[in-house]
Amino acid sequence: MLDWGLLRRILGLAQPFKRQFVASTALALILACVTPIRPILIQRTIDSYILQFDLQGLIFMTMVMIGLLVLESLLQYGFGFITSWLGQMVIKNLRTRVFNHVVSLRLRFFDRTPIGTITTRTINDVETINNIFSEGLIQIIADLMTIIAIIAVMLWYSWQLTLVSLATFPLLIYATYLFKEGVKSSFQDVRNQVARLNAFLQEHITGMRVIQIFNAERTEMDKFMAINAQHRDANIRSIWYYSVFFPVVEVILASAIGLGVWYGSTLIIRNPSITQGVTIGTLTSFIVFLNMLFRPLRMLADKFNTLQMGMVAAERVFTLLDNQDTVESSGSFKPAKMRGQVDFEQVWFAYEGENYVLKDVSFNLEEGKTLAIVGATGAGKSSIINILNRFYEIQKGSIKVDGTDIRQYELNALRAGISLVLQDVFLFSGSILENITLRDATISRDEVIKAAKMVGAHDFIMRLPGGYDYNVMERGATLSMGQRQLISFIRALVFDPSILILDEATSSIDTESELMIQNAIEQLVKGRTSIVIAHRLSTIQSADAIMVLDKGEIKEIGTHDELLQIDGYYKRLYEMQFKKQIAI
Repeated sequence: MLDWGLLRRILGLAQPFKRQFVASTALALILACVTPIRPILIQRTIDSYILQFDLQGLIFMTMVMIGLLVLESLLQYGFGFITSWLGQMVIKNLRTRVFNHVVSLRLRFFDRTPIGTITTRTINDVETINNIFSEGLIQIIADLMTIIAIIAVMLWYSWQLTLVSLATFPLLIYATYLFKEGVKSSFQDVRNQVARLNAFLQEHITGMRVIQIFNAERTEMDKFMAINAQHRDANIRSIWYYSVFFPVVEVILASAIGLGVWYGSTLIIRNPSITQGVTIGTLTSFIVFLNMLFRPLRMLADKFNTLQMGMVAAERVFTLLDNQDTVESSGSFKPAKMRGQVDFEQVWFAYEGENYVLKDVSFNLEEGKTLAIVGATGAGKSSIINILNRFYEIQKGSIKVDGTDIRQYELNALRAGISLVLQDVFLFSGSILENITLRDATISRDEVIKAAKMVGAHDFIMRLPGGYDYNVMERGATLSMGQRQLISFIRALVFDPSILILDEATSSIDTESELMIQNAIEQLVKGRTSIVIAHRLSTIQSADAIMVLDKGEIKEIGTHDELLQIDGYYKRLYEMQFKKQIAI
């Protein structure tokens, strides 16, 4: 059964293109009226001209039928073009809407949802919705109108001959029902397997380096072959239904024509005076009528499945759009420039339920000062960054910037005042300039070059082919870790943030690169409020304050020298790293 509520919502997508939708429906109605005219002309030509040996009349009727064919062709072209255009415009708007919604979702959505699944929703499922308009709903309406028109004309000619010819109709309806249910099941399986394939491929292409390092190609290939085989089997099941259904329809059509010819011929032989209204022309037109009738009937089940598959895809897309796990931007505070003071007041935060990763965290960071955060893996360091940027919402307490709760800020204004440099730098396909400016037209090339010189990256960029126009390829694969890190520093600098966050920015690079990046960091933090997360304690000794986290709680806070005077967490961490350096 159709979900009429869902169908109404799908049709609502065509609201901006109401005129085109009405035009396509009107063309469907016109085609339904025009289609039966050709068999009528054939009947008239045979009875009134061919059997009467009227050559001039035959030529005239032939020209009329040619004109009718041209008219039908033009109407079919217009109908097909408008429905396809409508489908493309609908999915263009929908795909934009889906992408815009996806980028507004909280990060925890992406923590739980495979990227391949999101890709399937945004690309494959949206494309399937296109079929509702180009091959589904409007086409079904057109076919139903054509069927009704043809049957009405057949009954007008001879209801007896019509009933005899359509005696096989119940068989067709039953076969169509079986076909529809079987193909629906197989198509749903195909869609699920496509989602699995997309998720598998995205994950494994992204992690290809790990696969090759550990010689896992054969194992992963076996997994892929298993998923691929299931995808193939699902498609073969749908092909099997098609391969059985269409021959069955042809047999039913042949039977209908046979019955019609038998009964009509009997009437003609027994009633040469044409008292029953059946002539040779009528009989011939009935054969054409039946062919024209069975063609849409044969395709109706397929189009109905197209409609249902489109609705299944639409339901998935609407489920994604209905996901309201977005960052609320209800605040309206938009300062021209932040000062950069940060206050955490009794903050409790959990990613799931009450499994708190931050517990009663309170600290004050004055503008222009640098706070370093250290602690073991899982202590909650990165969580502080996540909640300050409102990637996740806290459960208790408050976070203030310049004395104003961050929830009162307009979200874009809050994030515009904060720049974040991560350990794993992500670069997009494109030039170095585009990766630095993120295609922000307000940032000039001169500003980028000035920032690059400040962090000491200009020389290495100019040595690359094309300089700032060098294409770094996907994820910055053609650059070293240190080079990618320097580019991320330039990116942070050109956006001129009031608050700068460095998340273990030197943890994955060599010593020579670290010295260069340390100089870059010194330039970055000048005059800015800075939060630095680092495993290497040697890089944060000059920080105005160092905060030690352990299992989500603040254990110590103070300067480097102050913490060394305390026989606590920081001193033990420092001594452990110092001993390692001596051993090396």
